[in-house]
Amino acid sequence: MRILVAEDDPRLMELLRRGLRGEGFVVDSTGNGARVLELVQENDYDVVVLDIMLPGMNGLRVCARMREAALWVPVLMLTAKDGEFDEAEGLDTGADDYVTKPFSYVALVARLRALVRRGQRERPAAIETGDLRVDPATRRCHRGEIPVPLTMREFAVLWYLASRRGEVVSKTEILEHVWGSFDGDVNVVEVYVSALRRKIDSPFRRRTIHTVRGAGYRLEEEPALP
Repeated sequence: MRILVAEDDPRLMELLRRGLRGEGFVVDSTGNGARVLELVQENDYDVVVLDIMLPGMNGLRVCARMREAALWVPVLMLTAKDGEFDEAEGLDTGADDYVTKPFSYVALVARLRALVRRGQRERPAAIETGDLRVDPATRRCHRGEIPVPLTMREFAVLWYLASRRGEVVSKTEILEHVWGSFDGDVNVVEVYVSALRRKIDSPFRRRTIHTVRGAGYRLEEEPALP
């Protein structure tokens, strides 16, 4: 079983890393919220332990971004914050369980194993636009009956556009929801949109992702090109 621990306290992170490895988990770790999004997109985790008070992007935002990007790995929120409203906020953003510090290590491991047994939560239904089908449950894309292979990042961009189909979505919104945070050129979004067009549109003589000049992109199927 592979687990990602996101914790900003180096001492606690090291204790969790050693303890969970002793329990048989393969453990990756980070103390940065934006890095969590990158790792979850790059790796297949069984569960994520996510501290709320992370630098760069807090755990609540990280969890919300994961769900918006169709990343459904179980999440256990770990935080020093207490109270029913804090717990409700964590669960409302998409977390599957919630533990406050200080906590029982034995109970924490039991909760993690329970989440692993439960598996990933029920995903939203696939979105269809014309004959384009984007399925978050399998992270697969089809044009009619033909599968369209996408990278994890390409799929995340397409899923976000599809989940807001008909709306204009800015480059900044795409960066925030797919990358979490990004210090480089926002035009990296253009690179991924161009790649998506080459895969889901051009071979099928379709026009699905539209550029709205000065505003962003809109996903909306048009009739097949002649």
